[in-house]
Amino acid sequence: MITIKEAKTKKELTEYIKFPFSLYKDNPYWVPPIIADELESFDKTKNPAFENAEAYFYMAYKNNEVVGRITAIINWSEVNNQHKRKVRFGWFDVIDDIEVTKALLEKVYELGKKNNLEHIEGPMGFSNLDKVGVLTDGFDQVGTMITWYNNEYYVTHFEQLGFQVEKQYIESIFPFSNVKPEFFLKAQELIKKRYGLRSLTFTKTKDIMPHVDKMFDLFNESYEKLASFVAISDVQKEYFKKKYISFINPEYIKFVVDKDDNLIAFSIVMPSFTEALQKIKGKLFPFGFLHLLKAKKHSKDVVFYLIGVHPDYQNKGVTAIIFDEYYKTFSEKGIQNCIRTPELLENNAIHLLWKNFDPKIHCQRKTYRKDLSEWLYKQS
Repeated sequence: MITIKEAKTKKELTEYIKFPFSLYKDNPYWVPPIIADELESFDKTKNPAFENAEAYFYMAYKNNEVVGRITAIINWSEVNNQHKRKVRFGWFDVIDDIEVTKALLEKVYELGKKNNLEHIEGPMGFSNLDKVGVLTDGFDQVGTMITWYNNEYYVTHFEQLGFQVEKQYIESIFPFSNVKPEFFLKAQELIKKRYGLRSLTFTKTKDIMPHVDKMFDLFNESYEKLASFVAISDVQKEYFKKKYISFINPEYIKFVVDKDDNLIAFSIVMPSFTEALQKIKGKLFPFGFLHLLKAKKHSKDVVFYLIGVHPDYQNKGVTAIIFDEYYKTFSEKGIQNCIRTPELLENNAIHLLWKNFDPKIHCQRKTYRKDLSEWLYKQS
């Protein structure tokens, strides 16, 4: 018999977070999250996502053992402002038992019906800065700290339960040796002169902070036309500023401003923490911090996390300025591989940025959708 329980206490949520540690304990491609970081993300008093969202954390038990988990989420900004009557699900992990998957998804269905919503979509997090998508290709590729890994049977479960593909994402990688400066060196000089632009680079985190709010404003402007986008609120800006900016090498954050110092483009790259996270197994103490600091300083792989260009400057070659700055930084640090995080398949503007670097798609992801009116199964 399958029993579903909601995780509410810190002890229960810790058990919820730790389930994938046992599910993937022998899998060399899975990257563990930091347990304390996950707990903070699920804390309704700390994560500002809960100002505009509600979430419920469920665990499935069979013979008194945890066999699955899921988070049921409503992002009310999405529902009320974008009129997308959707209930999300995320942090989905399960053994290869479709009955367990059914039981977990039933809780998402119940939340959606209770709030008169129309369809389910997932896996996805609270906002656009959370992890997204079930892995559909690239099961033999090591993940990153900002992607979910899963077994192949997840997709089979969704398909057997009548879910349809909603969005598709690709991830790619290219060696830094593919980056040829002749593609952007002259171009960036011409673009700077033509539009009166200049780059801002940093060596200290404290010098970045005065610009971060403008960066998130630009992020909202850059991506607002994408169908899946939900804007970041002012409170979320403060949260992400404190949580992430200090985690990133200051020299890996690049800005472009106009003659009036208005921010018109930005990019954030992170050192790869994959190897460090696999070593520390979710624990910052006693030595986890040291592994992460070592990766921050010495990792030879980098992850392109975010890039945004003001709508008025898109298709004007502004990214050539950013690539020129990264070329100098990466050359100095001896970077070997550049990894791109999940990007919507439909976002052609982003894909075109990388064409000269000959990237290879190594992972693909999808979110799955089902209308609540089509829900046919109920649990006994």
